Amino acid sequence: MIRILVPASIALTVSLLLASCGGHDSDPPVPPQAERRDHVVSAPAGDRFDPYHWLRDDRRSDPEVIALLEAENAYTQGVMAGERALIERLEGEMRRRIPAEQTGAPWFDDGYWYYTRHVAGGEYPVYARRRGSMNAEEEILLDGNALGGDRNYFRIGGWDVSPDGRRLLWLQDVLGRRQFQLMIRDLETGEVVDTGRVGLSSASWAADGRSVLYVENHPETLRSFRVRRLLLDAEGEDPVLHEEADTAFFTSVGRTRSDRYNYVFLRSTTSTEMRILDGADLHDPDARLEVFLPRRPGHEYAADHVGDHWIVRTNRDAPNFRIMRVDDGGHADFSAWTDLVPHREDVFVHEFDPFETFLAVAERVDGLRRLRILDYLTGRSEVIAFDEEAYVAQLGRNPEPGLRRLQFAYTSLTTPRTTFELDLDTGQRRRVDRLRVGGGFDPDDYGTRRLWIEARDGTRIPVSLGWHVDTPLDGTAPLYQFAYGSYGRSSEPAFSSERLSLLDRGFVFAIAHVRGGQEMGREWYEQGRLLQKRNSFTDFIDVTRGLVGRGLVDGERVFATGGSAGGLLVGAVANMAPDDYAGIVAHVPFVDVVTTMLDESIPLTTNEFDEWGDPRQPEYYRYMLSYSPYDNVVEQDYPAMLVTTGLWDSQVQYWEPVKWVARLRHRKTGNAPVLLRVDMQAGHGGQSGRYRKLGLTAMEYAFVLRRAGLEG
Repeated sequence: MIRILVPASIALTVSLLLASCGGHDSDPPVPPQAERRDHVVSAPAGDRFDPYHWLRDDRRSDPEVIALLEAENAYTQGVMAGERALIERLEGEMRRRIPAEQTGAPWFDDGYWYYTRHVAGGEYPVYARRRGSMNAEEEILLDGNALGGDRNYFRIGGWDVSPDGRRLLWLQDVLGRRQFQLMIRDLETGEVVDTGRVGLSSASWAADGRSVLYVENHPETLRSFRVRRLLLDAEGEDPVLHEEADTAFFTSVGRTRSDRYNYVFLRSTTSTEMRILDGADLHDPDARLEVFLPRRPGHEYAADHVGDHWIVRTNRDAPNFRIMRVDDGGHADFSAWTDLVPHREDVFVHEFDPFETFLAVAERVDGLRRLRILDYLTGRSEVIAFDEEAYVAQLGRNPEPGLRRLQFAYTSLTTPRTTFELDLDTGQRRRVDRLRVGGGFDPDDYGTRRLWIEARDGTRIPVSLGWHVDTPLDGTAPLYQFAYGSYGRSSEPAFSSERLSLLDRGFVFAIAHVRGGQEMGREWYEQGRLLQKRNSFTDFIDVTRGLVGRGLVDGERVFATGGSAGGLLVGAVANMAPDDYAGIVAHVPFVDVVTTMLDESIPLTTNEFDEWGDPRQPEYYRYMLSYSPYDNVVEQDYPAMLVTTGLWDSQVQYWEPVKWVARLRHRKTGNAPVLLRVDMQAGHGGQSGRYRKLGLTAMEYAFVLRRAGLEG
């Protein structure tokens, strides 16, 4: 077998690899072996040897690096060549489950019904509205298919209609790096204006409808940090409203439900601050923002305005958050805030929608996300009830605060996303929309349940299970286990039509709600970050062993998957418990934790210190180094692995998974393959479009199905 070094000779290497992947039936594909070069990563707390550091190319143009990425893709294609028919079959059935045409649940705002819809053959949604009634003539706001055209990548990152309903702004990304350009359309004339503002993260119409607030990203770190105001009829440079000097904070802009205020929202991992601008002051081009409540370490809050008061979600003296109210003019004095929904030890408050006569709250109890209604007129506080053991209830689109109707959505591992409308006066619940699923889907063919697995330290970990009812839970079925477990982000047991292809073939799907999310409240997050981060990894392993130990799944056919920070999780698990898994799929994995966190020039690094720790400090350096997937690859048998990345990824730079794969190949023993698939035209979210993305999912499922012995 030829051992190919990249780059020894770029042209020769790629041609040899392509030949080995498809030219000789008797010869198995040969994995690329990236060249090792001397390099030391220096740090105040210690130095490390990194032989693959050279694979970092910020410009994405180094011919040696590009050659390696192309060689990796060729190798993966060669290894998966025998699964081509299965991949095509999987992709075909996934496409059939997507209705050719579909219209989402409409929502009412300032005299119009807004909605999105998909057309036959279209990759992207069409955004539209109708005046007064859904029977009125349709007005197309944005046609994603016309805008996306034949581009390799296209994404609308957000859109906003001016308060007077006459203009539309939207952000679009044509590279996959989440660096958006600002576009404006006159809805009366149809004229489209490219404002020339690029490298943005968010934008909002000002309350006057004649100017736009937008956020610029730093050109090097990509951190959202500067807020400008675009005056449509003015010339010259757009005035700066705010420039965030603290590199731990990200910045966004928006408008309150009352349409009276614009706000700038400043967020770090553990604290926030809002600054507001009254629409009455917008006539003054020199108008300045007012601090809602000054930031302080550990205090997170978010406020919205309705009527003559503010409603605020805050964790001040309330680790699981509470909802408070403060009248106009009193927001800067915390002593003037009063409780609407007090803090509770066993209930975590996620978000809220304020109305003039009631308050809708999304909260979490025992890991399940549910909805509570506090009706000011009747004084009642009630939870909306559902029947399934594991589900997600979420607030829908409710921009009109004067209504007595609430739109909300419900989904589970077996129930497609369903939108309801609740009439507060009659108590009637009306189904507005359900995501249609083709291909003969019947929700009664699938089961779901919630169970608890005890971790090694005695903590009970919630687990959501989904399976086909014909699959016995008797220890004979393969398991596909997922987790995320970072940033306080909870993993929801939501429906996926793509996942049906695994369930229909006998897989059991499990979500391990490990520490690091907020499924069990704020303390659940605290126990899974910084110097307690290893709990996320051991929880995942203990869930696997618990499911196998209970005789529910086949311990010889367990597969693990995670993406981004979840990719870090399964990467750490691969080092810690390789014998527990037959295969691992890591999407855009954050695996070179220490090196990335030492380099503040890399996008998003400085905002992460409160999540992972500052490796310049010896205690954090040693702890992060103890679990970093890249640094802990050793000489041992690893499971079969499929790793994905995007060349233009701005969240986890492509070189992290590429270096990890190179080190795995160099050190691992055994014959299990390590495959790397690089999307040369996309970033962190992968391919855009509702059909294009299916190819990678089909490849992922084929990878685990074959290794589970299921021919499909």
